[in-house]
Amino acid sequence: MDEREKHLKHLRAAEGQFRLSTAVRLAVTVGHQPLDLPIQWSHGRHVVNYSEIALSKEEADFAAWNLQRSATFLMASAVLEAIRGTIKNPKSNHDARIVNAYQIARMIRNAFSHNPFNPVWNIDEDCRDKRFELQGVIHLDCRDLHGKPFDWRHYGGPLAILALSKFVRRDVLGDAKEPEKVVPMPQRVYYQQGDLILMKVDEIPADAVPVEAAELPDGSIPLGGGHTIRGTPKEE
Repeated sequence: MDEREKHLKHLRAAEGQFRLSTAVRLAVTVGHQPLDLPIQWSHGRHVVNYSEIALSKEEADFAAWNLQRSATFLMASAVLEAIRGTIKNPKSNHDARIVNAYQIARMIRNAFSHNPFNPVWNIDEDCRDKRFELQGVIHLDCRDLHGKPFDWRHYGGPLAILALSKFVRRDVLGDAKEPEKVVPMPQRVYYQQGDLILMKVDEIPADAVPVEAAELPDGSIPLGGGHTIRGTPKEE
């Protein structure tokens, strides 16, 4: 396996890890993810019982959130190593897209490296007055960012890192477009905006609590946190 194929394999694996972590977080959040664990688990010389590894709902929620965020860190790390391993001097490359992808991946990776649970931006002095961007993919404005807690709004969020990984895999390493996959449709229909999750139901649950919400001038209904919902226009 040559260097290019090795990094393509790692990028695909990191993207798969992110997709799986997203599915786990969604299932945990809506209460459809079983939290079953072995009554007893032995591995090598160690043995643990169920009570030692069982998860409460609150622990599972936090762990699922951390799992998804650590998966974005893994993708950024895989992107950085793929660029370093296949592009000579990426920091000074003639292609601005390579430079921007490299710098963004490097700074996201660095933010997590020293404290994965509480990442902080550690911006190099020669980058603190710069803005890096891949049009339509990801951006990072480094001005006034050094020392601040890591926030998805600074770079566009987890889907931006997924798009960065795909950009490097396809546009930098020349990965062929994946063939159409035959995957089963989900048992439940979800829509997600940021961390807001909506699930389609056939009827209103018996234990649903009515909420009064004033309609906005454009006909949408506020859901909180900046989210709104709008019904499908009725046919005349």
